[in-house]
Amino acid sequence: MQKKPHMVEAVLFFNERGVSKEMLYPEFEALLDGVVNLPEFADREMCAAYVLINPRLLVRAVVTFLIDFDEKGGADKGWNIPLRHLAESAGRGPDLGAGPIRLGCKSQCPVSWHQMHLWDPSLSPQKNDLALIRDAVKRNHLGLLVEEEVPPVFTPDNLQMAAEDQWRAGQADSEQLKAQAEQMEQEYRQKSAQMIKQQRLQLTSLKQKYEEEIARYKLAQGELQKGLQHELADLQQALQQQESLNASLKKKLHEQADQSQRVREQMTQQLRDLQDSGQSEAGVLRAQFEQELAIKIAAAVADVQEQVAIRDVELAYRHEQEGKLQQELQQLQKRCDELSAGGPGQLLKRLTDMGVVFVAYHPGAGHLTISLADMPRYQENPMAFAAAKCFVNEGVYRQWLAHYQSPACDTRLPGGERCGITLDRVDQPSRYVPGQSNCCSRHRSLEQPLRTVG
Repeated sequence: MQKKPHMVEAVLFFNERGVSKEMLYPEFEALLDGVVNLPEFADREMCAAYVLINPRLLVRAVVTFLIDFDEKGGADKGWNIPLRHLAESAGRGPDLGAGPIRLGCKSQCPVSWHQMHLWDPSLSPQKNDLALIRDAVKRNHLGLLVEEEVPPVFTPDNLQMAAEDQWRAGQADSEQLKAQAEQMEQEYRQKSAQMIKQQRLQLTSLKQKYEEEIARYKLAQGELQKGLQHELADLQQALQQQESLNASLKKKLHEQADQSQRVREQMTQQLRDLQDSGQSEAGVLRAQFEQELAIKIAAAVADVQEQVAIRDVELAYRHEQEGKLQQELQQLQKRCDELSAGGPGQLLKRLTDMGVVFVAYHPGAGHLTISLADMPRYQENPMAFAAAKCFVNEGVYRQWLAHYQSPACDTRLPGGERCGITLDRVDQPSRYVPGQSNCCSRHRSLEQPLRTVG
């Protein structure tokens, strides 16, 4: 007796080129139970898709999810995502040949706490992941039983023209044709609505990637600007020290000039005293005095001028360095503004791949892949590392984590107790705004808000 085909569950794995591996769902369950391993996926986080296939090799439901593998190619033992439940409760997706599918992904997840373990398929014309799934199912590498096409009841050779007296009988079918036209119009409207929903889904995915890229660039620009400001402050401090040193040298030069003037006056007085003893001795003493005095003054002036010239050169160099840093800071600010104004199409070209060495889980960031080079920084401050992956600083991440665990108003009332009104949870740290996301609408509207819990 021939077996009748039925709905089949399968799991497809993706790499940079497209679908890399296909397996039936019982094989995937054996992989989760540790019965078999996949060495080609060792130390990697793979993008996969749960697919529900009908007997005609047409896709009826898709759930895109992430799964980690250890160094031996074994699946993560803590992985537990209800794929069948997500497929049954997912929203409508594009039409892959058998009507709109049920699509579960990161931007369309029916269960919010599983959102961080899903990914959004690309719907661009250059690389449409859902089209790759449809083509892979059509190739039938899994060897599924296929329902044969039902032959048409009528063929053109069997059709015959009715007699002229029977033509009026066809008028009775006008109402049926009209009903068929209305049905076709209804199907056209449904397909148009489905296409609009597909475009909205694609725009939502691109918008989320665009916001993450903008947050990453803003964080990098802020850190670079902070470093340049510190360097500029150091140069300004060094400049002030050089100016202070120049002022002290000039003061020393004036003091030496005053001392020379006093010596001159003393020598002049001695010369006047010697004039009484004789003109010849006074002339010799005068010449000797003027010569020694001129030598001392010339040496002192030359020394001071040389030091002042050196300081002036150093001061000019400091001014030049300060001007270059100011120009570089302006260029970086301009570059950041240009990147912030860029469209989503440009951001898709900057995606890169990272090899996973260590895996850690943090709310808001999901399963983080940590390379050996980043491991010392992660061990020093895991919270700061997770905050950087979420494109926020550590303080904002800690506030978001407290809000994520207990989404309630943190405002302290005049009596000292907490407001505690339940709020909508902000799922992503980059969208969390301190003083807004952790306060209810009544306390956010105050001009001078009360003190809130840090």
